[in-house]
Amino acid sequence: MPLRPSLLAAAAAVVCVSAPIHAHAGETALNYPKTERGPVVETFFGEKVADPYRWLEADVRVDKKVAAWVDEQSTFTDAYLKGLPERAAFEKKLTNLFDFERYGLPVKAGKYLFFRHNTGLQNQSVLYVRNADGSGERRALIDPNGWAKDGATALDDWLPSPDGSKVAYSVQDGGTDWRSVKVIDVATGQVLADTIQHVKFSRLTWAGNDAVIYSRFPEPKAGEAFQAVSSNQSVWYHKLGTGQGEDRQLYATPDNPRLYHLAQVTHDQRWMVVSTSTGSEKGNAVGIAAVGRGEWTVRPLITSLSDEWTLVEGVGDQLWFITSMDAPRKKIMRVDLSGKEPVFTTVVPESAAVLDLASIVGDRLMLNYLRDVKAELRVSGLDGQGVTTVALPGIGSIAAVVGEPGDRQGYFAFSGFTQPATIYAFDAAKPASASVWEAPKLAFDPADFETQQVFYPSKDGTKIPMFIIRRKDLKGPVPTILYGYGGFNVSILPGYSPARLAWLQAGGAYAVANLRGGGEYGEAWHLAGKGPTKQNVFDDFIAGGEWLKANGVTSKDGLAVEGGSNGGLLVGAVVNQRPDLIAAAHPAVGVMDMLRFDKFTAGREWVFDYGFPEKEADWRLLRSYSPYHNVKAGTPYPAVLVTTADTDDRVVPGHSFKYAAALQAAGLGPKPQLIRIETRAGHGSGKPVSKQIEESADVFAFLAHWTGLTPKD
Repeated sequence: MPLRPSLLAAAAAVVCVSAPIHAHAGETALNYPKTERGPVVETFFGEKVADPYRWLEADVRVDKKVAAWVDEQSTFTDAYLKGLPERAAFEKKLTNLFDFERYGLPVKAGKYLFFRHNTGLQNQSVLYVRNADGSGERRALIDPNGWAKDGATALDDWLPSPDGSKVAYSVQDGGTDWRSVKVIDVATGQVLADTIQHVKFSRLTWAGNDAVIYSRFPEPKAGEAFQAVSSNQSVWYHKLGTGQGEDRQLYATPDNPRLYHLAQVTHDQRWMVVSTSTGSEKGNAVGIAAVGRGEWTVRPLITSLSDEWTLVEGVGDQLWFITSMDAPRKKIMRVDLSGKEPVFTTVVPESAAVLDLASIVGDRLMLNYLRDVKAELRVSGLDGQGVTTVALPGIGSIAAVVGEPGDRQGYFAFSGFTQPATIYAFDAAKPASASVWEAPKLAFDPADFETQQVFYPSKDGTKIPMFIIRRKDLKGPVPTILYGYGGFNVSILPGYSPARLAWLQAGGAYAVANLRGGGEYGEAWHLAGKGPTKQNVFDDFIAGGEWLKANGVTSKDGLAVEGGSNGGLLVGAVVNQRPDLIAAAHPAVGVMDMLRFDKFTAGREWVFDYGFPEKEADWRLLRSYSPYHNVKAGTPYPAVLVTTADTDDRVVPGHSFKYAAALQAAGLGPKPQLIRIETRAGHGSGKPVSKQIEESADVFAFLAHWTGLTPKD
């Protein structure tokens, strides 16, 4: 989701670049569009900081001046990218690789089975329904492909009612984090009149078969919906057939508007569990309501925000949670609510591997662990006894295991770097007998590629895991992309990307470094890359690039780097710190102004990973690596393609706008520094396939051009 001290001091003395920079071999000289410099200079803790591009923070949908800047930059960048000789080959490869039939995990409810399906190049996957017993034909229930001409209105979350008669679903338009919620009748396909608005960062859950519970924010003020800080989220009850104005508020904390609240009702409709968190800090509180007895008042179960508590499921008066309490790699605890006071029991203790996901299917706990960033699926009784391990088909990850208590039928999705998600069905009583339910039909052979995991030393000697994927038939150094994230306790797992495979098919290598700051090895790994230890993340990434060169994976001028969101910050910081290491860089939707990230939308919660800009010690650290504030004027830089979207309300595009303007003003040598601004694409989720292909063709053609990769068949 989301800079070092030399940029703005230098940039303040540099007039915006309008003269051509020198061309790289065979390149046409670039004349960047002019970007006006503003007079903003502020003093923080005795230090003056210029912010000449503050005006680019304004909402492009409202501010005509910013909109004009976006148009000029987009026209300039589009012309450059479309002229790259590598682009046509990548667009062809990408179109072929995206064109494969794929399925989502099925969910059973009542007599029906629901699942997503995409024939290949459909912009959005369609939600289908069929009889759970296998009889009859499947039919399309919700097809979002007709919702918008540009394909950018997406079916987001969806959940059938307990009896399967209805499906509640959320609609995402143009990539925004805001959602609207609708309900469809399964038998008739009729969309009900119910519409729920102002929903963001919510899950959907049913109360019986005729009411939906959701989380929402107050209606934003006119013109502030996509930039204002998100505050006062609360949980609401919506009775079908009524207007949203009649909805009942179930839980709120007006005395602490920073908190987020997510509700979930257990499958047997006995308990509502409300998780309360700051949004990005690792811990959460838990409240419960005995809705099965008609009690809707939420009473506290866990009051501290120190540890994670994630509901697995409930059966009767017992709830199972994944928790980090006294277990940084997490464990399973059962809470018995049948007495006057809850009784907490550890049923699956912490192990050497990290517990990532859990579910209850039939009378078994399905436990998905990470062992050196690779999935390991274990099964036990509800008491944690009788643990067995399910064999998996190689290096990969499990997206989820779905099923319900009392129903032995379950499903899980497994994917790897060169293997799209295959759906497996299993009997919970015999999980080792899992068999393929649906597998993608591919136009390539995954056996043509190899995945290697290495452990390389970072600056301080810490061993960092890294996956390297490439074609088996290619030997010696090849142009290589190094990807990283390193933050917010997020684990970067093996998974399939048709865009990544296009790079591999073209003859390049792709490396994924599991940096500190993530969750790959539990909370200790996270803490080693957050706040005052954030520089470890950059050092880990730099060491990964050095290892790839030293060990012959890539050549001296063949390294590209990319990352998105917090990974965009990573790339921006590393480009500033080691421009000599990198040939080309792709920071996507990045947090680039570390002094003002907390001023917009959900950014106020990132302080728990980055630090508080209003605190001097934190401010000085943030100032030291903030990408926008540390561009080294006059230094030869790699080719940089910044990407963002005009409708991103997670990391507002002003971050990337300001950063790109600073790059273009700093005189960074012969390579280009460009910004690609997508329309109606948001932070990434819900992006239509057509936009994914177009953007990936641009990005990979750019990276290939500046690392020397000529696409191969």
